[in-house]
Amino acid sequence: MAGALQRICLCVVLLSALTARLGAADIKNSDCLLCHEDQTLTKTNAAGKTISLFVDAAKFTGSVHKSNACVNCHSDLTDKHPDDNIPAKPATCVGCHETPSNHEIAVQEYTASIHGASHAQGAPAAATCSDCHGKHDMLSAKHHASPVFKLNLPTTCVACHSNAVLAEQYRIKYPEAAAQYLDSIHGRALLKLGLIVAPSCNDCHGVHDIKRSAIPSSPINKANVAKTCGKCHVKVEEIYNQSVHGQLLAKGDKRGPVCTDCHTAHEVETPRNGHFKMASDRRCGKCHEDRLTHYRDTYHGKAMALGKPNIASDVAACYDCHGHHDVLPPSNPQSRLSQTNVLATCQQCHPGATIGFTKYQPHANPLDRKNYPALHVTFVLMTALLVGVFAFFGAHTLAWLYRTAYLYLHDSKKFREAKIQTQVDDEWFTRFEPFERFLHFLVVTSFLLLVITGMPLKFYYTDWAKLLFGIIGGAESARALHRFGALITFLYFGLHLVALAIKVWNGRAAVRDPASGQFRFKRFWDVLFGPDSMVPNLQDWRDFIAHNRWFFGKGPKPQFDRWTYWERFDYFAVFWGVAIIGLSGLIMWYPQVFSRFMPGWIINIALIVHSDEALLAAGFIFTIHFFNTHFRLEKFPMDTVIFSGRISRTELLHERKRWYDRLVAEGRLEEHRVKDEWERWKTIARSFGYLFFGVGVILLMLIAYAMISRLTH
Repeated sequence: MAGALQRICLCVVLLSALTARLGAADIKNSDCLLCHEDQTLTKTNAAGKTISLFVDAAKFTGSVHKSNACVNCHSDLTDKHPDDNIPAKPATCVGCHETPSNHEIAVQEYTASIHGASHAQGAPAAATCSDCHGKHDMLSAKHHASPVFKLNLPTTCVACHSNAVLAEQYRIKYPEAAAQYLDSIHGRALLKLGLIVAPSCNDCHGVHDIKRSAIPSSPINKANVAKTCGKCHVKVEEIYNQSVHGQLLAKGDKRGPVCTDCHTAHEVETPRNGHFKMASDRRCGKCHEDRLTHYRDTYHGKAMALGKPNIASDVAACYDCHGHHDVLPPSNPQSRLSQTNVLATCQQCHPGATIGFTKYQPHANPLDRKNYPALHVTFVLMTALLVGVFAFFGAHTLAWLYRTAYLYLHDSKKFREAKIQTQVDDEWFTRFEPFERFLHFLVVTSFLLLVITGMPLKFYYTDWAKLLFGIIGGAESARALHRFGALITFLYFGLHLVALAIKVWNGRAAVRDPASGQFRFKRFWDVLFGPDSMVPNLQDWRDFIAHNRWFFGKGPKPQFDRWTYWERFDYFAVFWGVAIIGLSGLIMWYPQVFSRFMPGWIINIALIVHSDEALLAAGFIFTIHFFNTHFRLEKFPMDTVIFSGRISRTELLHERKRWYDRLVAEGRLEEHRVKDEWERWKTIARSFGYLFFGVGVILLMLIAYAMISRLTH
């Protein structure tokens, strides 16, 4: 009895369903359009959002579903709709698109995709069929007006993937991907040039089966990226698969980089772009951090870090030497760095390079004594020189500062009166001749130019270095200006040597004894080693000892001749600097020439010497020399003697009484007396002086900041 009752109930249910279905089948599209052609027809969903229920009959008639009845998609409708007040459920595509004969099992692929899985887990904003293909106006994917037509697809995907609210709500990993693609070489080729062969979103991510990159079967999984890109870049994929990177990946080593690691996924740009070249070094450095660190110590690396995108192409990046997709170990005969190919690789940028040039070490670490002994020794010696010079003269300067501060505090009125008297005296004598002042002008201008264009390279990692290089115009402009400054340096140095040789020769020619007619070399000796010469002598040592005794109140303040011991040191520091900095600079200027008879690693040594010696020169000039000349309380804010060439009688008696007494004894005091013409042009000279002085102080602060930031990071 119970079984019969169950069968009767089942029959009733089936009959009711069949009756409802037959009723739905009687619903014609025209019946639906009676209401849905009304543009004001809307409904409010559960979230309180108003949704339009309008259906454009014209668009529906032109769609791929024009032969379909409304109830084919809205299968839950009955002939009682809408009077039953039961809202129609969203249309389903399952009925047609779930078999192999209908779009390759699109429904099953979608269900397993990231969109389908998200939707099934309760994410209502996850893309459904209608979000991509449209609704009643659905067109073939090959139709130019279809939202999934290749030219339109990026815009369709952007609707969700550039939505900040959805990105935050559903934790979209790359919310900026859409915008990046639109500006990439792929996006511009497709959307601006209309090249239909350029990849769109689905070419890389798939169509209905879009999956997370972590899923092994995803086309953007790291193991599959090369194959995905290889659909278009067939030859590149073949080359990559044979490279050291491709071989690593083939062995299952995830450290092997793929296309997206170097070119990125969505910001793909032309490799000919200078910006790509600059970015490539940072991308290589993600895996080869130690190599990148020491590459940054080379001119190439520093210029690349400071360069502008449009001019960075004139310096070598990683791939210029190691290759692009064909990176191979140097032991491989096909490698660009193999013994048979390395010279040709260098000659790409340095046509005159010889085999010696290839011994240059672009990733050398001067701290590595085992692998780079020559560089390590050079680094240690230059560091010792830097520390030693600044320690010695720093102590000397602090002691001098202490003594002058003590005297000022002890009797400030007397100190000020003496300082003023040296500036308003009515008797003036020549200390620097016009030619010497002209040479000093060349020294100052060329030195500042060299520091301004050179120090940003040394401190390339600072913001001020990047800013300064940007103002200069980048690596190319800085290099040209730096070399111009070097030429001025060689010019003034050569002029001084010529003038010195003439002075020595004139001294020799003027020593004939009128009585005997024989040559005497006493004056010739005086020109070279006398008190008017810049050559250090034993008296300088005595003055140094006496001066230091005065610093600590152990003796009277010494009197000096025309030149002091610290001025003679500064003078010979120029000889040392021009020789060391000049020679090392020439090696870097003409590396191909020097590597013809010297090993290429001499360029590495030249860089260390040039860089550290330049830092020593800049630091010494802007601290020790500036103090000796300008920072002392009795000279502050600036000693203008190098511009005016003159010194007052009061100052002579106060600081250089030995010179004054010698001139009086030799009867040559009047030869040095000058008229007071300084007032006519002192404003101009002081303006230049303060400009040079101010620039030097600013550079000193920037250098100090750079060194402190390097030590603290």
